[in-house]
Amino acid sequence: MGRWEPDARGRLQLAAMELAVERGFEQTTVADIAERAGLTERTFFRHFADKREVLFAGQDELLDLFVDAVAGAPSDATPLEAVDAALQAAALTFEPRRPWSRERGRIVAANPALQERELIKLARMADAVAGALRARGVAEPAASLAAQTGIAVFHVGFAEWIDDGNTREFAQFIDSALAALKVVAAG
Repeated sequence: MGRWEPDARGRLQLAAMELAVERGFEQTTVADIAERAGLTERTFFRHFADKREVLFAGQDELLDLFVDAVAGAPSDATPLEAVDAALQAAALTFEPRRPWSRERGRIVAANPALQERELIKLARMADAVAGALRARGVAEPAASLAAQTGIAVFHVGFAEWIDDGNTREFAQFIDSALAALKVVAAG
């Protein structure tokens, strides 16, 4: 594939994923990724700060999706209903990306540094959602509790959704996790 081919970012992501599956993430270098994609290392660094970021690309867009969905929830929605609106929006966005998400999940699970990066991403999302809830007039600690709870539901639902053999839609896993949470909270 020549350097003039379109979608350099997508090609780099695909190459990184393929190499991480073949060799392992730690054994894959930026040079390897660029070569597989038919690009230069310089081009890689135009799109990503480092090789970890290939697996976390789109994080800012996901964060914006969560915040916008919380902000756009009906004015009479409870904090958890506003968070559920964000979860449902995220589920729709992820649905066509299940194969990528499964492979990414395996790679992250096999690498402690990537697991740490994933936890940082989730904490950042929870902070942003709490901020969006506060902007809706939700006081603390309710805003932070609803946000943290929502991100926990997202994390649990996502892990179930990418598990091999599961064919249900992501939104169904979100609904199941929320229902289980309500049972636990009801005591």
